[in-house]
Amino acid sequence: MFSSTDAKFVVLAFSSLFSVINPIEAAPIFVAMTRGMEERRRTLALRASMAAALILSIFALTGGAIFAFFGITLPAFQIAGGILFTSLGLSTLREEDHPDDRAERTAAPRSADPSIVPLGMPLIAGPGAISTVMVLVGQARDGGHRIALAVAIAANILLTLLFLLAAPALVRRIGPTGQRIVSKIMGLITAVIGVQFVLNGVETVAVAILSRVAHS
Repeated sequence: MFSSTDAKFVVLAFSSLFSVINPIEAAPIFVAMTRGMEERRRTLALRASMAAALILSIFALTGGAIFAFFGITLPAFQIAGGILFTSLGLSTLREEDHPDDRAERTAAPRSADPSIVPLGMPLIAGPGAISTVMVLVGQARDGGHRIALAVAIAANILLTLLFLLAAPALVRRIGPTGQRIVSKIMGLITAVIGVQFVLNGVETVAVAILSRVAHS
């Protein structure tokens, strides 16, 4: 049964992943990458979502082992992940290009089946999403938090799948201006979450230093 701290962790994990994956912005990219494949879009969306879920789950399950193998501390990863988050958010806020251009920047050459690459990765499970999962794994204190992270990943993947399935109609409805507005809002949220991650890491380091000084 979820405690209040588990519920808060679900909200943190879900909002962090949602702002980075940004399924609303992914919708027009999905449409652009699947032009000429209209009859296969449902299958491509499902495969892309499953591939992204598998990738994020692997990093969620092995995050602790990776930390231990490389001797990485949680505050260090929080600060590094926070800096990455902030830079991603600020770059989104600064860019003036059309959202469809993101497909050209992140995509590999178009293949007959783009569902795994570039749709599953890096469009959905990109560096930002993977870094977010790693940071959240480091912050997970117990089994309840790990279950909460799994719920957040599953919810984001399901929501992304729904957006991809509705992508053609969604793109026509919100138009280019709406896409740019959504992109800027998500960029701001991503930057703010990044700053909070940095503050959490710095606070942990500062408390540890003060504790050592007090006991010396």
